[in-house]
Amino acid sequence: MASGFGISGGTGRCYPIWMDFSECMSNTDAPYKCRELRDDYLECLHHRKEFTRLNALYREEQKQKRNGGADHAGHDNH
Repeated sequence: MASGFGISGGTGRCYPIWMDFSECMSNTDAPYKCRELRDDYLECLHHRKEFTRLNALYREEQKQKRNGGADHAGHDNH
């Protein structure tokens, strides 16, 4: 994180997560212990997990529309 400042001058949305990760890395002799904080920071920056989930939901919605909107769990849409 370069400065910690967001686009409008306040604290950046991911800065608190970065600080937690940075503190963990500074206080450990086993960096793998900070992996979850690193993953949280990267998700905050890039939203990959969120976009992957949204894309899967969109694809399922499109699939259901192509198949007439029937619910595949045995329920109808009434």
